[in-house]
Amino acid sequence: MCRLLVSQLFGFARWHMALACGLFGVLCSGVVQAQSANGPDFQAMAQDWLRDATHAVQSTSAAPLRLEVKVGSLDGRLKLAPCGNVEPYLPPGSRLWGRTRVGLRCVDGVSRWNVSLPVVVNAYGNAWVIKGSIPAGAVLTEDDVVEAEVNWAEESSPVLRDRSLWVGQIATRQLMTGQAVRQGMVKPAQVFQAGTQVRVVAQGAGFQVSSGAQALSAGVVGEVARVRLENGKIASGKVLDVRTVKIDL
Repeated sequence: MCRLLVSQLFGFARWHMALACGLFGVLCSGVVQAQSANGPDFQAMAQDWLRDATHAVQSTSAAPLRLEVKVGSLDGRLKLAPCGNVEPYLPPGSRLWGRTRVGLRCVDGVSRWNVSLPVVVNAYGNAWVIKGSIPAGAVLTEDDVVEAEVNWAEESSPVLRDRSLWVGQIATRQLMTGQAVRQGMVKPAQVFQAGTQVRVVAQGAGFQVSSGAQALSAGVVGEVARVRLENGKIASGKVLDVRTVKIDL
C-alpha cells in the first residue's frame, strides 16, 4: 500500500521519489500511540513523525534540499472519543508536498473517528532561476538564468536542475524574473521543416551507414520525424540535430 501511495504522489522525478520514500517510511511504519483525544496532542503527534521524516529525507534525497514542515491544528469544536491507537495517512488525491492535509484515524477505540490536519511541506534548494523576461518561443540559454535558492514545493511541476533538460529548448510561455525553470516551461526546439534535405544515419548490429534524405515532417530534437530516402522509400527516425535523423535497423 505504501508503494502505491508513493507512486501516485511522486511519478515524475527522482527528488520527489526520495521525499516520498522518506516520509512514508515513517508514516507506514506503524500506528502512533495517542496520549489523549485533545487537539494539541494530535498536533504534536503529527509534528513528531513529520520531523523524523524530514531527517530521513535529508539523508536519502538526491538533491540537497532543506525541508520545512508546518502542522496546523484541529477544529477546536471537534469532540473526539478517547483512542488507544491513532494512525496517520495520506487522504486520497492528496500529496505530501506543498500545502496539503494529513489524515488521522482512530484504529483502536470504542468509537472510530477520522479527522485531518492542515500541513505545509516546503523544500528549499538551489535551482536555475529566470533573471529576465523571456518571451514564448525564445530559445533558453545559460545567460538567461542565475542559480538561487527557491522553494521546490511551491509548484507541483518538477524543477529542472539538469542543464541538459532546458539549455537550447524554447519557452512554452512567457517566463518572468524569479521563476524557477520547471518541467512544462520549455520544450525541444524545431530544427528543420518538412522539405529540408537531411542526413540519415542507419544503424544496425555492428554497422552504420548514412545517406541523404528529404524530411517529410518537421524535425524536433529527440522526437520522431518521417523522411524519404534516396531510393524513394519512406522511413521514420529520431532527430539528433539540425540535419541528422537516426534510424535503428
